[in-house]
Amino acid sequence: MYVILTSKPGRFRTELVDGLRPVETYDYLFCGQKKAEFTIAELDREVRLRVIDEAEPPLLNEVPSKFLEKFATLEAAVRELRHLTAFGSMDAVLRKR
Repeated sequence: MYVILTSKPGRFRTELVDGLRPVETYDYLFCGQKKAEFTIAELDREVRLRVIDEAEPPLLNEVPSKFLEKFATLEAAVRELRHLTAFGSMDAVLRKR
């Protein structure tokens, strides 16, 4: 199974934990500025994700992976990510690293 993890610079970041293996990472650019980073990760088992709110003071949230949408294949996860980041003719780019 695959999941999509999101981090937004200066706002929050999602950290990989044991049981998640990163497969592909993308930068999301809107009008030329990086707005988010998406990592598609293979989920080996149910885990608790670490989501760190970068406000002061930083806050740690542990989110059970059971709440994430899961995809049977990498291709399905990429297709969903492309769908989520497409906004018609707006200047939005999903760039694979």
